[in-house]
Amino acid sequence: MATLGAKLIAVLPGHALIEAPILPGSLQQHGYAHAGLTFAIGDSAAGYAALGVMPEGSEVLTTEMKINLLAPARGERLIARGRVIKPGRRLVIVQADVHAVEDGQETHVALLTGTMIPLLPG
Repeated sequence: MATLGAKLIAVLPGHALIEAPILPGSLQQHGYAHAGLTFAIGDSAAGYAALGVMPEGSEVLTTEMKINLLAPARGERLIARGRVIKPGRRLVIVQADVHAVEDGQETHVALLTGTMIPLLPG
């Protein structure tokens, strides 16, 4: 995430917030933030949200993630808000919304839905 300039802003049980600047190296051919950046921070926000509802000492692993790209990601930065939809012992269902910020206005650019699993210690 450091390569992308992404920062973990907040983690609460079942919720997480990650922000990343839209850097020149993260642009695709039309000048929008690349879907890879959008996916990376959305997946990470969903993962941190899931980690917040897992047993102490657990690690998290994405087993499946779908992305719907809703609008071109243009602006200065992206904000990913992850949340747990359904916590479980073996599977945690998650979502993340990614917004692009341009001139102080947020545009919803992606919705991710997926499944995380806990990797228990030992």
